[in-house]
Amino acid sequence: MNQARETIHCEECWREGYTGRGIGVAVLDTGIFPHEDFGNRIAAFADFVQKRPEPYDDNGHGTHISGIIGGNGSGSGGGYSGAAPECSLICAKVLDKRGNGYASDVLSGLRWIRLNREKYGIRIVNISVGSFAGRGTGENSALVKGVNAAWDDGLVVVVAAGNNGPGRMTITTPGISRKVITVGCSDDYKEVNVMGNRMVDYSGRGPTGACICKPDIVAPGCAIISCANREGAYQTKSGTSMSTPLVSGVLALLLQKYPNMTNRDVKLRLRERAVDLGLPRNQQGWGLLDAERLLRQG
Repeated sequence: MNQARETIHCEECWREGYTGRGIGVAVLDTGIFPHEDFGNRIAAFADFVQKRPEPYDDNGHGTHISGIIGGNGSGSGGGYSGAAPECSLICAKVLDKRGNGYASDVLSGLRWIRLNREKYGIRIVNISVGSFAGRGTGENSALVKGVNAAWDDGLVVVVAAGNNGPGRMTITTPGISRKVITVGCSDDYKEVNVMGNRMVDYSGRGPTGACICKPDIVAPGCAIISCANREGAYQTKSGTSMSTPLVSGVLALLLQKYPNMTNRDVKLRLRERAVDLGLPRNQQGWGLLDAERLLRQG
């Protein structure tokens, strides 16, 4: 496989001064450990699981996600920097130490983000969380209505496609929403270990049950190194959970450059600037994320 298909080209954007500064990115996940790579940029933390007041992450998944979005690499000498190393992070802990949770907590986290979007400058919501099969996971589910409400408020909502591929109709909820930006994995042809399971071709594929093409875009998700929930430590994780914050981070750069863009503008630009990988539409969406191409004028 051509390695070029897995490059998102953030470095050129950083050289031009686009680092996510002034953009708030909300993360609904297992929490956030105050890793040195975040500095003083954890703008807010809300715990819907144990109601603790200070930032923590008893699983590590949320810290890893946050590092992909906005870690500045200070603990690794710049080796492991997130896509938007100067954005602010607003974290809602909605999953427990096992990475499990209730839809009600996710919905509470979404409501909190919507209520506080102006206070903390929130423009983007990252949801590397999903459920599959069973009742309450369709387009009329509470989770889909919740992310749709956030989108209708003007937030850019970025959601994982899930790791249940490669069959048809394997996009997880709430990624099946026709409004949000659903992210698949561009390099799932590589075998990875996801939560103890060896997986390949795992990225969720569309269409949805309502015949909507999904995902919308793909980004690398294989063996991504990011912040761990220990001081100065890093860890490697794989899956569409890791692809999703790459998109969220790059969109923070885009909104820093074009602050007046609406979420609809952002989604249309992603469609126009994605790199076609020549894969089926319900596997690659519009194509591969490319930061430099996305931010380029004209």
